[in-house]
Amino acid sequence: MTTHDAIIIGTGQAGPALADRLSRAGQRVAVIERGRFGGTCVNTGCIPTKTMVASAYAARMAQRAAEYGVVLSGPPGIDMVRVKARKDEVSGQSRTGVEGWMRGLQNGTVIQGHARLTGPNSVRVGDETLTADRIFLNVGGRAFVPPLPGLDTVPYLTNSTMMDLDTVPEHLVIVGGSYIGLEFGQMFRRFGSAVTVIEQGPRLIGREDEDVSAAVAGFLEKEGIAIRTNATCISLLRHGDGVAATVDCTAGAPVVTGSHLLLAVGRRPNTDDLGLEAAGVATDERGYITVDDQLQTSVPGIWALGDCNGRGAFTHTAYNDFEIVAANLLDGDTRRLSDRIPAYALYTDPPLGRAGMTEAEARRAGRHILVAKRPMTRVGRAVEKGETEGFMKVVVDAGNRQILGAAILGTGGDEVVHGLLDLMYAKAPYDVLQRSMPIHPTVSELLPTLLGSLEPAA
Repeated sequence: MTTHDAIIIGTGQAGPALADRLSRAGQRVAVIERGRFGGTCVNTGCIPTKTMVASAYAARMAQRAAEYGVVLSGPPGIDMVRVKARKDEVSGQSRTGVEGWMRGLQNGTVIQGHARLTGPNSVRVGDETLTADRIFLNVGGRAFVPPLPGLDTVPYLTNSTMMDLDTVPEHLVIVGGSYIGLEFGQMFRRFGSAVTVIEQGPRLIGREDEDVSAAVAGFLEKEGIAIRTNATCISLLRHGDGVAATVDCTAGAPVVTGSHLLLAVGRRPNTDDLGLEAAGVATDERGYITVDDQLQTSVPGIWALGDCNGRGAFTHTAYNDFEIVAANLLDGDTRRLSDRIPAYALYTDPPLGRAGMTEAEARRAGRHILVAKRPMTRVGRAVEKGETEGFMKVVVDAGNRQILGAAILGTGGDEVVHGLLDLMYAKAPYDVLQRSMPIHPTVSELLPTLLGSLEPAA
């Protein structure tokens, strides 16, 4: 048995940064990792997928070269082996960096293996038992595999195993019309695959406003992606070397056949083999660890950070979890989960930058709102780049004049939205930004103009 001041299980986005802070504060820290360092973001999430998105964007621009007066000697091709190699190189550099960082901690010990709690202050890894007054769980999540009829008879891919492909699928069938499915769908369509997206709901990315869903579906269909919604009943069976998906849709053929199947229907936490019951750590009905406003679990001395706590499924929310815990434990600064504003992006092309409430959420909350919307066809920078799909929208509280939410679907939208997000954190009225003088020509320069067109919601 070895004793430490803190034990951190998992090396996703929260764990390593917290280990570093605790170590520099003079605490003896044990870092336990059962697999690859860096968690989902580094290995199968943000970094590798956005590296591939960049390759897909380059392919798309090569396909459109003639529009810009650029002459190529022949039609552009895709070297999927090189695409994968580039992705592996970028991801590998990040993974190596995280591992080197952890192994170099002055007061740290790295242990590789599967950790399980054996009590409120003890952890077992193989034959070794570790104890500490503070335990931090940063174990992440994985793809949810739904119990679809016939799934056990067909080969399928998840967001993780998609990363292993070094060939372009002839026809990629994707079950799930949300963020992961749409990013992979557009990516592989640009690599040359036929792509069909099957969604059980009535529209894509159902958590977004209907106008956002419609716009995204529109530009994906323009690129040749087939979209099947209202697929209330999906079953699977083998079809040659590939798969056939039987769909009960309101329109379209009842069977979709493809060479590859991607399941993109959500995530589940890695909490089912963690020994939570031995320590008395409570979870919700989906297996997520329940935490309070400062990330503490039901057991004093145990915290849960990142995807496993169900309070955010993004790299930035996991890192903010670290900031909240570090502020409260080390800085004497009271920070809370409830202080943060939801924000995320969909990395299609064009991307969607989202902050705060949707218009529908604001209406359901009974807020008296002002709404402004501007198509990207009226944004000079977008026109100059030849990337005019999408629109900008902002929702404002008519009483206090503060921004409630925004959706920037268009070129640079994932960056532009931060101007609005910053104002939301400042709790300043929208007039502050409306009276600013942004740089021309940019997408952000239209934010004051957008705010100047606010009108009461119909």
